[in-house]
Amino acid sequence: MASHKNQHFVPRCYLKPFTRDGAGQAINLLNLDRQVLIENAPVKHQCSGNFFYGQDLTIERDLQHIEGAYAASLVDVLREGHPLAERTKDLLRAFWLVQFVRTDAASRRTAEMSNGFAAHTGIPEDYRLSIRQAVQMSMTLLGEVLPFVMDLKVCLFRNRTPVPFVTSDDPAILTNRWHLHDERTRWRSIGLGKAGALFLLPLSPAVMCVCYDGDVYSIPHRNGWARVERAEDVRAFNEHQFLNCLANVYYQDWPGRTYMLEESARLASLRPAQRYRIHLAVLDREQDGYERYRVVQHLSDEAGSKVLIHSESIPMHPTAWPSVIGWRPQGVAYTNRTARGYIRRAQAEALGFGGFHKVRIR
Repeated sequence: MASHKNQHFVPRCYLKPFTRDGAGQAINLLNLDRQVLIENAPVKHQCSGNFFYGQDLTIERDLQHIEGAYAASLVDVLREGHPLAERTKDLLRAFWLVQFVRTDAASRRTAEMSNGFAAHTGIPEDYRLSIRQAVQMSMTLLGEVLPFVMDLKVCLFRNRTPVPFVTSDDPAILTNRWHLHDERTRWRSIGLGKAGALFLLPLSPAVMCVCYDGDVYSIPHRNGWARVERAEDVRAFNEHQFLNCLANVYYQDWPGRTYMLEESARLASLRPAQRYRIHLAVLDREQDGYERYRVVQHLSDEAGSKVLIHSESIPMHPTAWPSVIGWRPQGVAYTNRTARGYIRRAQAEALGFGGFHKVRIR
């Protein structure tokens, strides 16, 4: 049992390519909260906690299977000229999802959102989620969520610039350039099944994995590979790690510390203090079979009213987007003009296309 006590939420096999000489023992990091650079920090102490997934080790053992498959595949993935096979694409999509839901940062967001609801509804403290409970709950739902990511296309980018890709303690990025810029999607979620989804995961200082909605974006590639030849594009990819991380950004070469400090200072004001907002509305009046709700700040004076509670995720807004991810000519999304918003074809198909129709995105 003691050998399984220290459980990593970012696995060592993932961090290894970013470690000193790729040896998997020591890694350089910048702690954003304290603005402290640490050289050669032991990898075994990074992104881990005692029994983070519980003491029965069920989740820990399940994770070892996908981590082992990822580590074995990574040897080929990082090799120059290796074609990207379909089974590898499936593994990378699944690994991204596992990493997206398993980190301390993800668990904190889930717990804070749940407890935000609790605070507004008066649920007793005993029923509120701890961080450990939040991650365990998320991990048990992986099988249900996996179909929402398997339709995305996968491309690996080879970094041909002197600026390396960096990673962090929350490296699996969910973003959506289209949703963040189109007026039709204003105030809507950028969830896993939405049109325009972009999943980013740096695999090494030289390789970036991008999973993308092929009906919205276009990436010219050969055998699943594309090149990044502009340092500005690498910096645009790296911005997501600085904006999304909980506390630490990791990088391989100690001479790169100046770049790390400069980027941290430049992006500090863009890191939100919280990652969600809770909105409250109470029943104002009923007329002709319709209900009208009024937004309020607190429920204390509204006892007995019907209440709507809405949680709004606060997305990260980078200052630039990689030019290597282009727009699909005549790109499309699917909508039924309800609160479900704009989704991808695969999600509409899973719902039987009931009421959904195709719309142009640009």
